[in-house]
Amino acid sequence: MKKSVSLLIITTIFLTLFTACKKDKGDPPVLPPAESMAIDFSNFENGTKGDALISIPKGTEDSYWQLSASSALLWKAIIYTTLAVPVYSFQLAVEETPVYLDDKTWEWSCSATLLSVTYGARLTGQITETNVVWKMYITKEGTGGFTDFLWFDGTSEFDGTEGQWRLYESPLVPVKILQIDWSVTGDKVGMIKYTYTKTGAYEGNYIEYGLTTNALNAYYKIHYYNSSEEKLFDLDVEWSTTLHNGRVKCPAHFQTSDWYCWDGNHLNITCP
Repeated sequence: MKKSVSLLIITTIFLTLFTACKKDKGDPPVLPPAESMAIDFSNFENGTKGDALISIPKGTEDSYWQLSASSALLWKAIIYTTLAVPVYSFQLAVEETPVYLDDKTWEWSCSATLLSVTYGARLTGQITETNVVWKMYITKEGTGGFTDFLWFDGTSEFDGTEGQWRLYESPLVPVKILQIDWSVTGDKVGMIKYTYTKTGAYEGNYIEYGLTTNALNAYYKIHYYNSSEEKLFDLDVEWSTTLHNGRVKCPAHFQTSDWYCWDGNHLNITCP
């Protein structure tokens, strides 16, 4: 009888400790959406790039759309070239099942292949008293290899409705190059803002993308240094994500604060 009682006590203690450990682990943090790193450039895919906007003749039949496209795609180049590896790795990692580490920290891991080069990626999310802290480590083997380079980090709210990313240029140049602020509206990322943070002429340049309930339901706010003109440019762009018509305002380019419009075929029109 004594043995049975002792066994029961031991079993009860074991189950209590096991349950307590399970409670301590809790649930993994809410992942930021993959779209929190990716501004939608799809309406401006065929534009010219960067400072080429200054050479666009004002009489060109799609010049208003081209002006908007060239300014926006300068930023797409940063994400899809310099930062292609960490951004793509994050998009893959969030599809994986996380593993609990310790100290309220979870890890998502995956491999990513770009241009025939394979990278190992691990994303950690630690639940703190105030928010969730995220870190993405990338490893590359072989020529030019590196191990556990912290390519970006950031924070998010517990419910995953807003946050910030900080991306570093490369293992060879480990300086912060881009800050991304984002927030969710409904079931979509309703605002993303890229700010260039590396010291130099482009420091402080930014593009903000967002969605609204207006007829022109998407917008960019762009602030950047144009090297060919050696001055800062500010553009406001608004467009319809379904009809593809839109408008742009750029006092430095047009020498007025008026809006300039295009139709669903990207052709210049007189604004309504």
